[in-house]
Amino acid sequence: MKSGKVLIAQGGGPTAVINQSLVGAVLEAQRYAQVDRIYGAVHGVRGIVDENFMDLSMETAGNLERVAAMPSSALGSTRDKPDRAYCAEMFKVLKAHDIRSFFYCGGNDSSDTVRIVKEFADEANYEFTAMHIPKTIDNDLMANDHTPGFPSAAKFVACAFAGVNMDNRALPGVYVGVVMGRHAGFLTGAAAMARVFADDGPHLIYVPERTFDMNTFLADVKSTYDKYGRCIVAVSEGVHDAEGTPIVTKLQENVERDAHGNVQLSGTGALADLLCDEIKAKLGIKRVRGDTFGYLQRSFLGIVSEVDAREAREVGQKAVQEALRHNASGTITIKRVGNYASAYELANVKEVAALTKVMADNFITTASNDVTADFIHYLRPLLGSNPLEHAARLMAPMVEKILHK
Repeated sequence: MKSGKVLIAQGGGPTAVINQSLVGAVLEAQRYAQVDRIYGAVHGVRGIVDENFMDLSMETAGNLERVAAMPSSALGSTRDKPDRAYCAEMFKVLKAHDIRSFFYCGGNDSSDTVRIVKEFADEANYEFTAMHIPKTIDNDLMANDHTPGFPSAAKFVACAFAGVNMDNRALPGVYVGVVMGRHAGFLTGAAAMARVFADDGPHLIYVPERTFDMNTFLADVKSTYDKYGRCIVAVSEGVHDAEGTPIVTKLQENVERDAHGNVQLSGTGALADLLCDEIKAKLGIKRVRGDTFGYLQRSFLGIVSEVDAREAREVGQKAVQEALRHNASGTITIKRVGNYASAYELANVKEVAALTKVMADNFITTASNDVTADFIHYLRPLLGSNPLEHAARLMAPMVEKILHK
């Protein structure tokens, strides 16, 4: 490969381990003689267009390791979704700075950007490699068993629901927790890992892979409440009706939309509030509470899967190896080997770009209000150490009543 500079960028929603991929790529790139400098684009592709570059070659190894352990995107991110015209401007900047390898850590839209920029380089006969490094807490990238960022977010969701379950058991009522996931319910399903005892919540789990019916939902809540005297619900922000309309838009007068015209699901507590209102109004249960986990899931400091951190580092390293050692372009994918190991493979970005993976049918119960043992088996090794393995309850017998027999 021709000597030149390396450019690394981070795009989309941050994760707890995205900086492991950044640092893995930087440290690996330093090993190759053909690399003149290693740049970082500040705020993703927007930083490329605006020529806002940081010279990561000047970072010490010690500081890079400290950054690797920090959540969120150290370089800053962007929600820009480049089209061909946008990518043409990016390529002009890349060429002007003699960038010969581009690494973009992001989701499916980011992989599509990698594809388009590489096409411009090929058309210009410019020697150039472009690699997509996978990242998303939604776990919705095709061609991957799972995606870096998801296991740590899943561990946070499981721990949060475990705490909610203990709280709800002490002061019973109905609790509704809304979890990120527009099209895929993997993260919401992770709430099931909070269960230790037979009556632990969440008792009901609803994902966007299945149609959400309000009457069925209310019947499920009532049945659970009648059985346990309490009910904990985990629900994906993207649950929708039979026509595909998000439930939040059916219950809300003013619908907020993002820059791409999508209904704003994250960063609003509307769905939790509306579902709680329906439970109070239709079931007459007085103690009903709701939360929206929102951005807490993405970069929560202190709850990180060690498996996730290791794999995030290794996909960054693997991307650099493929680009600089084998002059390859594409995306790095994670494959599951045995029970449990991970393997990394190079794939064409077209296998990932602008596509969405959803939960397999065997991960969701027939009643569509819970996940199956297959999903638990899939998720458990990704979470690393289990903070619930020493969960305990008071087991002492009750004292016989004297006055109120």
